[in-house]
Formats: sequence, C-alpha cells, structure tokens
Amino acid sequence: MKYFVTVNGEEHEVELTERLGQLDVFYDGKRLEARYEEVDRLGQVGLFLGERTYAVSIEGDSNRSLVTVAGHLYDVEIEDEREYAAHQAERERGKRGGALKSVMPGVVIRLLVSEGEVVEKGQALLILEAMKMQNEIAAPSAGKVTKIHVSERQAVASGALLLTMA
Repeated sequence: MKYFVTVNGEEHEVELTERLGQLDVFYDGKRLEARYEEVDRLGQVGLFLGERTYAVSIEGDSNRSLVTVAGHLYDVEIEDEREYAAHQAERERGKRGGALKSVMPGVVIRLLVSEGEVVEKGQALLILEAMKMQNEIAAPSAGKVTKIHVSERQAVASGALLLTMA
C-alpha cells in the first residue's frame, strides 16, 4: 500500500508491500532494508534500517504523530492512497478556484449544500462513497456554490465535475 507522509512539512512517498512474511519498503522510490519490533504497547518501537538500529517513541494516532528518534522530535502526518485522493480535491481547489472535481471514482451519497449557498472554508459540501468508504468533500475556501453538477446516488468518474464555486 502507498502512503503519503509529511515529516516536519516535507512530503515523502512510502510504499509498503508484505510478501511471504517480509516487508518491502520503498521510500521516495528507493528500496530500504527495514523492519521494526514493538517494544511495548506504549508506542516504543525498535526500528532496524540496514545495519543501524534506532529506538523510536511514537505518540499520536494513525493520521498524525509526534515521533522521537535519538532525541530528535518529528511531526509526522500520514495519508493512505484513499485519504490522499479524497483530500487532493480540496488541495487542488484551493490552488485554482472555480470547479471542484472528483479525484476518484465513486457515488455521490448526499449533497449537503444547494446552489446559491454561501459556504465557509472546511464546510462539508457532499459525501462521496469510494472504495466502500464515505468521504466528506469539504470546501477548500470560503465562497458561493454557483452550480451543482451531480445528484445524489449518481456515480462519478475520477475527474468528474462535482460543483462550481465563486
């Protein structure tokens, strides 16, 4: 599975594949010899990278953690492929303005706004079900919904126009 990891503001791509009990790790496209062992259930982990061993302390959840390695603190945010795709629509909308497009195929479960409605940044606009998960698509910025291009229970392709904002 592919993950998009931000460490202290710097973005990285990590791909993990388990085969025959072995974990293959690719970090920014480069293969790493890596394994880990949980030391306890409190977030203490032994991390083995090639010939080096690190004591790692992890506090947080599966999306955002504070990680301490050899006395250095790292702020780590993690999104899997599905989460990354769902949030990409918000990131792209914030850069361009205008059209909000689906970044993944899915089904519009529910529309939460109507045409002409003024919305705040982060306000939920619609619920898109993709890969058996319901994703809340939020307004990337404050504005007015000028046109809704989909209806509830409509299947949409990746790149499909969902709504337009001004």
